[in-house]
Amino acid sequence: MKVRGTIREIEAWLAGKSDVSRELLEEMLRDSRAGVRRIALRHLRKIERMEQEAARLEKMWQTERTYWARGLRAVAGLDEAGRGCLAGPVVAAAVILPEDFDVSGLNDSKQLSPSEREELRRRIDREATAVGIGMADVEYIDVHNILQATLEAMRRAVLSLQVSPDALLVDALTVPGLAIPQQAIIKGDSLSHSIAAASIVAKTERDRLMEEAAARYPEYGFDQNKGYATPDHMAALERWGPCPLHRRSFAPVRERLQGSLFPERSMG
Repeated sequence: MKVRGTIREIEAWLAGKSDVSRELLEEMLRDSRAGVRRIALRHLRKIERMEQEAARLEKMWQTERTYWARGLRAVAGLDEAGRGCLAGPVVAAAVILPEDFDVSGLNDSKQLSPSEREELRRRIDREATAVGIGMADVEYIDVHNILQATLEAMRRAVLSLQVSPDALLVDALTVPGLAIPQQAIIKGDSLSHSIAAASIVAKTERDRLMEEAAARYPEYGFDQNKGYATPDHMAALERWGPCPLHRRSFAPVRERLQGSLFPERSMG
């Protein structure tokens, strides 16, 4: 069977269809016209991408479903943001998703654009069963070290949930001091929807805090670098020295304080 119409007409017809069959596209691949074959190939690749994305999203429910099958319905994902920064707090989020949550586009926050994260954050805030946020500030980080601060932020996030979780899925860590079954999942933000949702909440929450900090300390560009050791941030640190939001226990900051090269700055 030959697909009828000009190449332009065929392309316009396909653009308005959402349920084009593989059989039709494969038939188009046998068309004598190269333009028709190119259109068919492009649409087949689009279908393959959609199928791969659907499979990815389905796979990311697998861990939650093992808990749901055991009667543990409130499964919270837990993740953090800002652990590797030179400035600002470490922020953690705990998120419990309902089984019918729309997971379209949900992924590790690092794989998403700022606008995608913000859109997903709005959906999570609107539709999640519960969202909890916790943080540990710079003083806590410098006294207790970044790992302990991360664990403390995670504990605070879990304790702030409006619904008591039956189980925790944690990105790469096990959080002590919580009498809740938990499972550490390496790269969990790409393997579990609950952890991915938590990563988005933690990232967007911390980004907002650093954007607010930029108004107080504009010379460091916190609205752009979010406290990470970017070249511009390092140059500003070299020029201005640390501000009160910098983590003095981190080597790049500590080295610039040695020898009292820079005066201590007040929070102002």
